[in-house]
Amino acid sequence: MNKTLVLGAIVMITLGTTVVLATHSASGAMLFGGFGGGVDDRKAPLAITGDNVYVAWWTNDTANKNDEIMFRASTDNGATFNDKINLSNTTGAESQDAELAAEGDSVIITWWERNATSNEPVLRTSTDNGATFGPLLKLASNGTIGESE
Repeated sequence: MNKTLVLGAIVMITLGTTVVLATHSASGAMLFGGFGGGVDDRKAPLAITGDNVYVAWWTNDTANKNDEIMFRASTDNGATFNDKINLSNTTGAESQDAELAAEGDSVIITWWERNATSNEPVLRTSTDNGATFGPLLKLASNGTIGESE
C-alpha cells in the first residue's frame, strides 16, 4: 500500500500572462512568487495574512532613475491599497530582488543593494501592518545588528 503525506499545497493562478505560485506557510499565511519571463524577470512578491495583503517590487521609474524597492499594503483583503512607499531610497546602489514575509501585524522585506563594488543583503521590518518601517539593516555586517545600525 502506498502512503503519501502532503505537507503543503501549491496553487497555480493565472493572471493575464502572469502565473503566480501560492503556498501556505507553517503559520497559515499565504506566500506568493511570480514567474515573469521578461528580460530581467522582475517579480512583485506578495504575502497575505488575515485581512492584510502586502506587495513589494523594484522599479527604476524613480526620480534618480536607479532601481528602488517599493511597497504597498492593504488591510481590507486587497479591496484598496495605501500609497506606495519607497523602502530603499538609495542613490549609490541598485536595490533589487525584493522578497517579503508577513505574519500577524509584522512584515519583513529583504532585498539586495548592488553597485560596482558590492552586493549586500538588507532588510526592513514593520510591526504595524506595513504603515511604517524600521531602519535599513545590513545583514552582511558582523556582530549584532539592530536599531543603532
